Amino acid sequence: MNSKKFIERKTKILATLGPSSNTIKKIVELSRAGSNAFRLNCSHLSELDLQEYIKKIRRAESLINKPIGILVDLQGPKIRIGNISKDQNLLKKGDIFILDNLKEIGNNKRVYLSNKKIFKSVKKGHLILIDDGNIHLKIISIKENLIKTKVLQGGILKSNKGLNLPQSDFKTSALSNSDKKFIKIASNLDVDWIALSFVQKPSDIKELKKLCNNKISVMAKIEKPSALKYINEICEIADGIMIARGDLGVELPIESIPGWQKKIIRTSRIRGKPVVVSTQMLESMTSSLRPTRAEVSDVANAVFEGADAVMLSAESASGSYPVETVKMMHKIAYSTENEENYNKILENQIEQTPNTIPDAIASAAKSLADDLSSPIIVCYTESGSTGIKVSRVRPAQTILTITPIIETARKLSLAWGVLCFLQKGEKNLEKMIESTESTVKKSGLANIGDKVVITAGLPLKVQGTTNLIRVTSIK
Repeated sequence: MNSKKFIERKTKILATLGPSSNTIKKIVELSRAGSNAFRLNCSHLSELDLQEYIKKIRRAESLINKPIGILVDLQGPKIRIGNISKDQNLLKKGDIFILDNLKEIGNNKRVYLSNKKIFKSVKKGHLILIDDGNIHLKIISIKENLIKTKVLQGGILKSNKGLNLPQSDFKTSALSNSDKKFIKIASNLDVDWIALSFVQKPSDIKELKKLCNNKISVMAKIEKPSALKYINEICEIADGIMIARGDLGVELPIESIPGWQKKIIRTSRIRGKPVVVSTQMLESMTSSLRPTRAEVSDVANAVFEGADAVMLSAESASGSYPVETVKMMHKIAYSTENEENYNKILENQIEQTPNTIPDAIASAAKSLADDLSSPIIVCYTESGSTGIKVSRVRPAQTILTITPIIETARKLSLAWGVLCFLQKGEKNLEKMIESTESTVKKSGLANIGDKVVITAGLPLKVQGTTNLIRVTSIK
């Protein structure tokens, strides 16, 4: 196996699948271009679609012989407009536009709104934002099941786009009935992560974990201002965090988003939870082969901040150049990671270390690997926790995580700097060390004579017991 192609980049790429990328061939191409995991957006999928996509990803995984992570992104309680006619969809500034509950195809005069609670929650003068704030409406009157608005900022209105009410007190349950159907499918298939949209409080995460029977890692999407009040508690409970800047940038003053992005990444890293930065990272590449300079800086900034993964949405799902976009994101991340001060910047971002034995072992492994000039840090893990603990401290070395469990390897596809190899499980420490040394030698990641730092937990097969460091020389 040529391992070099796996270890060039430490920041992971999460690509969304859609009409432009939903074939096995395209999934293979995206994986080889640099995508580590795939996002399935339930807002645009049926239950049958979800099952078919999962099957295709697993088939692609077998073809490239490399673990691929799958993240199912629940729609959540997002408010969406109905279908819009493609011939009458242009809203102009100053137009009068109606939102009602008539189940008919909309146009540039009116559109269907399914959630009846909205008609009682909004008030005259409130703003309504559609499509991540691309269209601005101001409410001028409200009747039963009808909201009359004036267009402040127009644009092309598209079917099923999201709607935000930044000035209205509108509360909903974190999980819809549709979400629960998708959760059931995900729990019975090979899904590694499930993302909960519009998290508002820690109990939302607890509810989802209960429905998943704790079989799937849960990622909290931070896109509501109310979630920011509980960001420490949410990071503590969730298995990972996604900074969903689209809705967050509509609900909050947009100039505050960069600051919140830094705070959320820092909070996630302190707690050792993988964090994904998403939304419009290379948006112009949906229709262009070349990104803007601002987009390149945006991706590079997320990499410099220590994000575990950066995400592509429409760029890979419905854009004209999905493979080229993944390649571009890889090049930006790789170039950023090879900047002279990259490792020092990451090192200086973490002032706090949790007072636990696994975290202390991870920090010690990094220091020991530096002192011994080790090319890699090896983590033997069955649950994935050892690999994530070492990933948290962002070592300069490649984190070679060895596991006998394919599900663990897939989950770690979103953890910074982690390269996963599968290896037969062993029942005692010495056999595990012996097998691990053999795997390292075959991988080509270390040469004869190199000192390698190995971390693991004793007893083996017990989750969260990282308590061992061993130094071995490759013979």
